[in-house]
Amino acid sequence: MIFTNARLIFPDGIRDGLELVANEGKIAAIREQTRARGKDVVDLGGNYLAPGFVDLHVHGACGRDTMEASAEALRAICDFHATGGTTSLLLTTATAPMDNLVDVLNAVQSCRSSISEVAGVHVEGPFISKAKCGAQRADFIQDPSPVAIRQLLEHADVIRRVTIAPELPGALEAIENFHEHGISVSGGHSDAWDEDARGAFDRGMRSVTHTFNCMSSARRRGIYRVGGLLEFALSEPQISCELIADGHHVSATLMTMLYRAKGAAGICLVTDATAGAGLPDGSRFSLFGNDCIVEGGVCLLADRSALAGSASRMIDLVRTLVNDVEVPLHEAIATATRNAARAIGLKKKGQLAIGTDADLIVVSPDLEVRRTFAAGEEIFSLDRQ
Repeated sequence: MIFTNARLIFPDGIRDGLELVANEGKIAAIREQTRARGKDVVDLGGNYLAPGFVDLHVHGACGRDTMEASAEALRAICDFHATGGTTSLLLTTATAPMDNLVDVLNAVQSCRSSISEVAGVHVEGPFISKAKCGAQRADFIQDPSPVAIRQLLEHADVIRRVTIAPELPGALEAIENFHEHGISVSGGHSDAWDEDARGAFDRGMRSVTHTFNCMSSARRRGIYRVGGLLEFALSEPQISCELIADGHHVSATLMTMLYRAKGAAGICLVTDATAGAGLPDGSRFSLFGNDCIVEGGVCLLADRSALAGSASRMIDLVRTLVNDVEVPLHEAIATATRNAARAIGLKKKGQLAIGTDADLIVVSPDLEVRRTFAAGEEIFSLDRQ
């Protein structure tokens, strides 16, 4: 398959006059545009061609939730997010009893071969702070005991990422254990002090979860002002920062501050989409027992006391970065592709390069996803909706 008449988006810029060849699910060539004709030639009409998006943090969509632990729910979630350009995602759990988490891990393991977009699981909770639980169920929060960690590590082949509050008893040992098993560790839902974050970094934490949200920041301790997890993340070059750039979770000023502090290379866009994504305003849904509502294009607890994830797709976040934060398009695309793939070790994802997976999206000049391809196979077309 030859993709021609497109503007190709790379991390360092946008290039014209090139065409991309996909063969057997891989990118086989990127070359000067030819006059190739035939049924295998795809004329993209001058639109952008970019790598498929990699979303590290997805709870649900269209009324379905990862915690259902069913192939039907996981398929529905992936289908919705493909409309926003996502070709790889981490199905993300909510704080719940360990048996429920294991059910999800088993369900994801079973469907990985049949649902190509599933890259694994992001375990968000139960090892989080009750002071920063957000929309998570506080009654299921627990400290990271050796028994619980061993239980999760039995599924290390499907867990790609874990969110943990570094200040919890046993957290540092757990972080080191996860890191040694090749699992990306992200600090989040945390009331950590600066030294807690530094200790976690020393044990292998290299990311923070939904930056600015459910996260400690600078405050007084005695007569001194001390940084929290936020300031540590902003100041440490090796920390990658998740960002929910939906225009609700974080203001344009805060997003701009993050961009100035970390640069595009230090940011990973994530939707943190919950079951309300894809539903109309006024729709009700559940986040593992918490009643929620979609209102004003965002998901809230039903009592409006806290955000309950987003209702966005990845392309919506890219558009916000470009329009509201004035991030160049090629950099915004990198925050949704290459950066995330690197954060969880997906070496064949998130870039237009020979030998990588032919996960591709066709994006219009007004930043709408028109077509999505996974391993060279079309999984979404706007024209067929």
